[in-house]
Amino acid sequence: MTRPVSPSGNQAFYPLPSGDLSDFVTFVIAEQLFGVPILQVQDIHSPTSVAPVPLAPSEVKGSINRRGRIATVIDVRVRLGLEHRPDEVAGMGVTIEHHHALYTLLVDRVDGGVGLSPGTFENNPATISAPWREFADGVYCLDGKVMVLLNVERLLDVKT
Repeated sequence: MTRPVSPSGNQAFYPLPSGDLSDFVTFVIAEQLFGVPILQVQDIHSPTSVAPVPLAPSEVKGSINRRGRIATVIDVRVRLGLEHRPDEVAGMGVTIEHHHALYTLLVDRVDGGVGLSPGTFENNPATISAPWREFADGVYCLDGKVMVLLNVERLLDVKT
């Protein structure tokens, strides 16, 4: 039996019947595909009313209320050393619970859910940029594209 990861959003993501596959929520930032383990994802949504946090690091966009809990919004573009999101790209939120706190990863768009075989995984290639290498556990080679597997623990280790 499967259950939706995001029952209240526009899309529901279901863990795939997998055997030896690993399931990921995938999203796009600056036309690059990224993924995080599906079991770490609490919700997919369009963040609204982001309240700024005074004196926060630049990657902390602010905070939002997610069903009565405060979630810190992390702009993954800024965290990865990329330029700010163009105004015409509204962005999507991927909410993750980490050490009993909620974080919403602000991404350009959510791509979907995917089950991948360990045989398609590779360690970080030498060509991956240094800021990305810090947050990536490796890559999955897909049909014509590469999915960068983000390490949520390191991504959320925001220095104040």
